[in-house]
Amino acid sequence: MYMTEQVAHSKRARLVEDLAAHIRTGRLTRGDRLPGENQLAARYSVSRGTVRSALAELQRRALITTEGGVGSFVTFDGVPLDQGVGWARALSDSGAEVTTELLGIAAGGEPGVEEREGPLVTVRRLRRYQGRPVSVETSSLPAVGLLADLPARGLVDGSITATLRAAGLHGNGGEQWISMEPLDGAAAALLEREPGTPFLRAVRVTRSAGGGLVEQVVSLLDPAHFRFHLTFGEQG
Repeated sequence: MYMTEQVAHSKRARLVEDLAAHIRTGRLTRGDRLPGENQLAARYSVSRGTVRSALAELQRRALITTEGGVGSFVTFDGVPLDQGVGWARALSDSGAEVTTELLGIAAGGEPGVEEREGPLVTVRRLRRYQGRPVSVETSSLPAVGLLADLPARGLVDGSITATLRAAGLHGNGGEQWISMEPLDGAAAALLEREPGTPFLRAVRVTRSAGGGLVEQVVSLLDPAHFRFHLTFGEQG
C-alpha cells in the first residue's frame, strides 16, 4: 500500500512540475487553455483523480485558474481573475492598483427588469486602475430578505459577492452578453472619456439553482484593459 501511494505521489509531482515548467518558461502563456483531464491522464499515464489533484496544486500556486461550471472569465491586463470572489478582490489579490468607489445604493431598478424579476435594489460602482476610471457597473439585486434593506444597511465588507452570500443567495448558472457601444454623455463624464468613446458593454445575469435572480450586472469596460475568454464543449 505504501509503495502504491508513493508511486501515485511521484506521478502527481511529475505532472505538477512539468505543467508548472511549461507555464513558467512561456510554452503555456497566460490565457491558454490546458488540455482536458482525459488528455492529461492519457499523456501522463495517471488517473483523472491524480490530474484533478495536480490541477488543484497548480491553482494553489496561482499558476492557473480553474472555473468549473462557469465557462467564462474576465482578464484584466492579462491577469486571470477568480469570479467566485468578485473580480475587484481578485485584481487586488493579484497586486493590481484597483480602487472601488460606491456611487450609490437605491431601491428600485429598470422597469423592464423589475417587471420580469420583481422588486429590485440597484448598486452602482466605479472602478479605477492606477487612479484612472476603467469601468462602471450597475448591479440589480432582488429586494428580498436582507437585501430589501440594503440602501440603509450598505454592502457587507463593501462587496456584492459577500452581501449575496450573507443573504443566502448563491449563483448556479446564467447568461452573459457582450457588445461594443459608444459612451453617452453621462457615462463619458463619469469615466473621464470623450462622448462616443467605444467601450465594452457586458450584461451578466446570474441565477440560483431554482432559477431565481441572484444578480444582473451591466458593466461598461475599457477595452484597453479588459478582454473576455469563453470556453465551450467538453472540458474533461
